[in-house]
Amino acid sequence: MKRRLFSLAIPVLFAAVIVSCQKEKPVSGEGNDTTTTKEGSKFVLDTLNSKVEWRGYKVFKSENTSHFGTITFESGDVTVKEGQLESGKFVADMTSLTSVDLKDDTDQLEKLNGHLKSGDFFETEKFPTASYEITKVTSSAEGDYNTVLDGNLTIKGITKPVQFKANVSVNDAVVSIATEPKDIMREEFGVKFQSPVENGVIKDEVNIQINIKALEKK
Repeated sequence: MKRRLFSLAIPVLFAAVIVSCQKEKPVSGEGNDTTTTKEGSKFVLDTLNSKVEWRGYKVFKSENTSHFGTITFESGDVTVKEGQLESGKFVADMTSLTSVDLKDDTDQLEKLNGHLKSGDFFETEKFPTASYEITKVTSSAEGDYNTVLDGNLTIKGITKPVQFKANVSVNDAVVSIATEPKDIMREEFGVKFQSPVENGVIKDEVNIQINIKALEKK
């Protein structure tokens, strides 16, 4: 009889442990981390007021020279749940890539833009879009940014995880996201062109900053 009572107690004990563990398990990870879902209110990217700002560097002798410009977005959306950013994906139109520093020099502007869109760099005819998809949102009380975004950056069909610090604002019908300026390694995304040394070495680092404005979908 004792053996039977003991054998019945074992599954009951395990069941109690399992229930206890399930109660203690946090729903959304540790701290303020939120693994993204598609639940919530959808906001559609305002493509006229959203852009990527970029800056590339060339080292020539002892001087650093750079070009900088913009890329516009083709589409995108974010999801807001209980007043907080929940998820998002932004698709950039790589054919819109242009240099701002050469805007007053038409010939040089066309030459640089054409080269950046060619197979030497971003090969926009084959890869007309790039994207960033948010995979985790973490609130932050440190430094100049109120949020940390984890996500997947895709350029030339190559996807890499990239984390941005960002300021995120959710106000009524508008969501604003402004990331920190951040260096990415272009060679990791298959952009490996290097000019002759006498023309100046092109650095691997390309600095990008994402600025998003999204409007609530009616």
